[in-house]
Amino acid sequence: MEILELNTIGEQKLWADRIRLCDWGAAKLLADLVEQEKIHELLGDGSLFIIADGDNLVSFCTLTQKDCISDDTLFPWIGFVFTAPEYRGNRYSGRLIDYACDKAKEQGYKNVYIATDHIGLYEKYGFTYIESRTDIYSEESRIYLKNLKV
Repeated sequence: MEILELNTIGEQKLWADRIRLCDWGAAKLLADLVEQEKIHELLGDGSLFIIADGDNLVSFCTLTQKDCISDDTLFPWIGFVFTAPEYRGNRYSGRLIDYACDKAKEQGYKNVYIATDHIGLYEKYGFTYIESRTDIYSEESRIYLKNLKV
């Protein structure tokens, strides 16, 4: 298994098709953004990271300037964290989150953020809940922070 950075592999159509098959509504949005090459238009600068097992999609997440919280003072964001059901329980999401954090740290960021409705998931990856806000979809999102100790 390997971690791919979609910006550099040039296989957007292949991976957009794989992401679209995921059983999660947000995956469909991400697949559309990738396929239409509009990911940067909505989320700003950043990358999509994929763990692949050959041509099989294992897990993915983004590291981008924006997310569903409208606040230009908080960035970068880890988002669209997903692992295919048949691969769950092997900490692939954690591996990708660590990878995204390392990339953010290499870029000089001191913190990364996650917006989610999950409770108790991201704390095990070193994130701390800081507050809840209404997101751009008018839903309540919990904001988590991880200090990268640059």
